[in-house]
Amino acid sequence: MPTSPLNELTRLGQSIWYDNISRELLDSGELKRMVDEEGVTGVTSNPTIFDKAIAGSSAYDADIRKLIEVGASAHDIYEGLVVEDVRSAADVLRAVFDSTQGADGYVSLEVSPLLAADTAETIEQARHLFSLVGRPNLMIKVPATPEGIPAIETLTGEGINVNVTLIFSLGGYRQVADAYVRGLEKRRADGQPLNRVASVASFFVSRVDTAVDSRLDQRIAAETDSAGKQALQRLLGTAAISNSKLAYNMFEDVFGGRFESLHEAGANVQRVLWASTSTKNPAYRDVMYVEELIGPNTVNTMPPATLAAFRDHGVVRPTLQAGVEQARANLKALREAGIDLDEVTDELLEAGVTSFAKSFEELMGCITQKRTRLLSEKQQGRDDGLGTCER
Repeated sequence: MPTSPLNELTRLGQSIWYDNISRELLDSGELKRMVDEEGVTGVTSNPTIFDKAIAGSSAYDADIRKLIEVGASAHDIYEGLVVEDVRSAADVLRAVFDSTQGADGYVSLEVSPLLAADTAETIEQARHLFSLVGRPNLMIKVPATPEGIPAIETLTGEGINVNVTLIFSLGGYRQVADAYVRGLEKRRADGQPLNRVASVASFFVSRVDTAVDSRLDQRIAAETDSAGKQALQRLLGTAAISNSKLAYNMFEDVFGGRFESLHEAGANVQRVLWASTSTKNPAYRDVMYVEELIGPNTVNTMPPATLAAFRDHGVVRPTLQAGVEQARANLKALREAGIDLDEVTDELLEAGVTSFAKSFEELMGCITQKRTRLLSEKQQGRDDGLGTCER
């Protein structure tokens, strides 16, 4: 395998997952090339990614047409399209899954974000999607909402792989990790095997800096004391990485003593996955959320631009377990500056659910438009094509 910064991450115990999926990526063989040559070992998707892929491309039109012609509803069309992509990606990654004995090689598919506040429906849809895709290297994405936590425990206990998404806070992360452990303990009590159940906890990074820096900018502008202004300026761009380092410190605690007996019975740790790792602020290094969070038992899911940037000029060194005390000091200083991180992360969770729900609704609206248009043209004996979606 050619050596690049991407390949070197694996040596330090971090997996690279690609935060993108599309029909073009699969049909062109580009995903297979990335797996074979660049060490990519997983794929993540979300409603926004599928909305961009399906609504912004004609690559799906033939399948949409076939599904419309057999009377499929808009929801059936959506499922048909995404399941086809997810199955194809899972098949590309199957060799990784097999060679790592189920430790890696996963593709993630999210339950409808419209169900984020409904535990029972989240569980039912997760079961449905896991069965429908029919691939052992599928992870079902469940949001870390209060209603999502019991769903994580139930699904883990049933042997369904879960990618827990939209984790922003340390308290939220702890609830997620504990739910996974409880699910495994229930599974062990039921006499079920543990070795082929996998999970990741997707801890979101850059959005924390965006929200905290905005609050800091307001305080900097209002600060009249020069020394006080400089102290606040030094805190810019520190919240996200500090928050993430302390989450990993918590991971080491959770999957230490209490987990040891489960590990001896074959259970896998729930790896921390760094999500939202694209740099939003152009003043910051474009790969900072990769470079500063490198360590064992982790995943970094990179969108296309971040992966390309890290391939080009990323610096690989073990950074995740360093500077933990400084991380604590940074978060303490933020509290003293009047930044309530719990308030920030609560808002980010709510905004994340809302954003994914909006993307999902827009995608369903696009599919409905195309379905209505084709059925109308068919009644009139015309076929003008599916066209683009009006928004």
